Amino acid sequence: MKALDNRMATFTENGYLSKLATILLIGALMGSFEITGAQSIGICYGRTATIDGLPSEPEVVELYKSINVQRMRIFDANQNALDAFRGSGIEVTVGVTNDELEKMADPTAANNWVRDNIVTYGSDVKFRYISVGNEVFPDTKTGSYDRAAQVLPAMRNIYNAIRSVGLQDQIKVSTAVYPNILENSYVRPSQGIFNTTAAQYMRPIISFLVETGAPLLANVYPYFTKKFNGQIDLSYVLFTSTAVNQDGYQNLFDAMVDTLYFAVEKAGGPSVKIVILESGWPSAGGEWATKENSQTYNQNLIRHVAKGTPKKPGPIETYVFAMFNENLKETEEERSFGLFYPNKTPVYAISFN
Repeated sequence: MKALDNRMATFTENGYLSKLATILLIGALMGSFEITGAQSIGICYGRTATIDGLPSEPEVVELYKSINVQRMRIFDANQNALDAFRGSGIEVTVGVTNDELEKMADPTAANNWVRDNIVTYGSDVKFRYISVGNEVFPDTKTGSYDRAAQVLPAMRNIYNAIRSVGLQDQIKVSTAVYPNILENSYVRPSQGIFNTTAAQYMRPIISFLVETGAPLLANVYPYFTKKFNGQIDLSYVLFTSTAVNQDGYQNLFDAMVDTLYFAVEKAGGPSVKIVILESGWPSAGGEWATKENSQTYNQNLIRHVAKGTPKKPGPIETYVFAMFNENLKETEEERSFGLFYPNKTPVYAISFN
């Protein structure tokens, strides 16, 4: 997730105006934070914090296991984190960062990346996806498409490196996108289409995903759509509305996801599944960024994704952003997306049932 000022520009432009004791303590504090777990739910593990600001990587793994969440996204191939995952059983999505994209255009560099960060761990770490780049179309940090042409060559080289060691059926290679690639937003999902600039990059990427059987990874934040389009009814954003609009949608999340599904279909990818790699709601830092709203959104999201969308019924693999409040983010809002404080105390009670 990028700085909020960059997200604002994007939405404005596109109309989106010691361990056991600790675990026992968490259980007491969390109350209804049930540990039954949902198969389709993961949590993003960000580490934008001071060195002493977050638990150690092994502690984080134990925390995931204590709440029975079996899928995790990390944003780069951090060796301490990957070492901590050994034998955990947690399925991991790992990122090739935007800064690494140009380097990955060299097949040797891609082979070395896969050797060092995937093959080295053998069967000790369960890798699920490799996300090659994050929000590059355009880059939500710079607002430009400068790196867009680097994504597909990097994806192909990483995939070829994965295939060369026989892991192409176990680990899927994709990239993470953001709704700023869409010409039409959430108002009429059936009209969803990639904008002209993004389409020239996305069409060959969609073809690659069809070819390799990989999903498209997407970061979907109804919160930001509400923030920059205040007229949207809050209940429609929080999954609490009882009304259904003219297109048959009862919540903004479904409308945003299906808009992307329609765009992918029109770009030649009707078989391509979408995985929600990020979605969440801050608990502080804005008019609608409250603990109550954050709890409501995240709890309802966890429940809702078991059902799917009007266009694509069935469970949607979804990753909540994020595990912790991260104290080096730029604004209070960005620092407040966590389900837990850095001391592992839950921000609010939530159930993964």
